[in-house]
Amino acid sequence: MRSLIIVILLLAAVSVFSQKENKYIRKGNNSFVEKNYQDAEVDYMKALEKNPESAKGQFNLGDALYKQENFEDAAKLYQNLSETGPSDNAKADSWYNLGNTMLQSKKYDEAINSYKNSLKLRPDDFDAKYNLEYAKKMLKQQQQKNQDKDKDQDKDKNKDQDQKDKQDQEDKKDQQQKDQQDQQQKQDQQQKQDQQKQQQQQSKQISKKDAERMLAALKNNEKKTLEKVKKQKMKGVRAKSIEKDW
Repeated sequence: MRSLIIVILLLAAVSVFSQKENKYIRKGNNSFVEKNYQDAEVDYMKALEKNPESAKGQFNLGDALYKQENFEDAAKLYQNLSETGPSDNAKADSWYNLGNTMLQSKKYDEAINSYKNSLKLRPDDFDAKYNLEYAKKMLKQQQQKNQDKDKDQDKDKNKDQDQKDKQDQEDKKDQQQKDQQDQQQKQDQQQKQDQQKQQQQQSKQISKKDAERMLAALKNNEKKTLEKVKKQKMKGVRAKSIEKDW
């Protein structure tokens, strides 16, 4: 009897929680229909506070988050329900909605995988088939766009490399011209120094010759002067008369 009473009490408690859970879910559904997605989110959260394992509460909360473009959190709920859903149909719906969140996030590979999983559980789902083909088309466009982008990047890279090579050649040419100018300047300076040295040497040689010439002139003048003095002395000498002894 005790066991029976305990079971009855537990069933009664579950019924009460279930009623409160459904109350908030119904309220959230009304807000959802009226596109008050934030209010719907609040009500679904309250339902999950009463029953955290509520598949209906999780699924509807995911829908409310999806409508608010909170795709990341919505995907987490759908991912969980795709594995823990109460039935294959519920799991198929979760995979389908997960595919939609991946599609909105432009994660086309994951969207394709989600739609395929949904179709495994519900092969005749026309919407899943349509979205699967659409995701494949978007993936192909994305891949083509990435390829074009890579080509453009390669083209820009090659263009930049060509410009760099051209600039390097111009810099090399400018450097060569500068080196030639520096070399010519050094040669001109060396030639100027050589000319100065030559002029200095010539000047020294001229000075030496002038000195020798002047010395020779001095010697010549001195000789002439001495001869002149000697002649003058000779003119001034008088002959002595020799007295004869007659």
